[in-house]
Amino acid sequence: MEYLEFKISCSQEFTEILMAELSEIGFDSFLETDDGVEAYVQEDLFDREAFDEVMGRYQEMAQISLTEGKMPKVNWNEEWEKHYDPISIGNEVYVRASFHAPKEDVNHEILINPKMSFGTGHHATTYLMLSHQLEVSHEGKSMVDIGSGTGILAIMAHKLGATHIEAFDIDNWCVENGNENFELNGMENVKMGHGTIREVSPKGPFDIVMANINKNVLLDEMEVYVSLMKPDAKLFLSGFYEHDIPDLQYRAESLGLHLKGQKVKDNWAAIVFEKD
Repeated sequence: MEYLEFKISCSQEFTEILMAELSEIGFDSFLETDDGVEAYVQEDLFDREAFDEVMGRYQEMAQISLTEGKMPKVNWNEEWEKHYDPISIGNEVYVRASFHAPKEDVNHEILINPKMSFGTGHHATTYLMLSHQLEVSHEGKSMVDIGSGTGILAIMAHKLGATHIEAFDIDNWCVENGNENFELNGMENVKMGHGTIREVSPKGPFDIVMANINKNVLLDEMEVYVSLMKPDAKLFLSGFYEHDIPDLQYRAESLGLHLKGQKVKDNWAAIVFEKD
């Protein structure tokens, strides 16, 4: 599987926006840099017309400059060690790579060696989902993580006491990486599946359903999410902007859910629904 590499220099405030836009047209791996972002897409999935449209739309306002080529063979552990810093959510959660020192006086420590997978906690959507998780009881609960990426949300559920966890992603990099991260966090009995929710057909019902993907996929798959929810179950959604909340709320309420909470960070949003 060959990957194309795009080194995008841009204004800092547009880095996450470009990552979100590119993720919707097939890009599945990103590396934030001091100058912007390096974006990667499987060569056979690359849509030149869609890519040029995104770049053209933000070219002037984001001051974009671009170089492209095929991804060289690199040591990804070394690359992440250069760019990846630990993150904290107060004294509750500390997310670090194995090459970072542990931190004392924190309730939950999560080990993530992200390689090329998405979902390290640095992106606002992952941070928001983790924050929502801290406010909901997971003890003895069942949970499914849809579009799991590095597996960080499933790992958080494990740390919070969930006893049955399923996770899956459409990308082979994520599946391999997620399983490694599960082992790092003492989750040898959880194995990440490969495919979409309709292909994987997770064995519900669940107490907690989580999906951090993008607006279009969430709207398309939401009926499936609801079918996997127990009575009084909660649905966590992210991967979209604050102005997208009404569209997702309308769809969720039409399926018998009601809004329980929302959080916003850097214009990104995460929302929680509960089944009536």
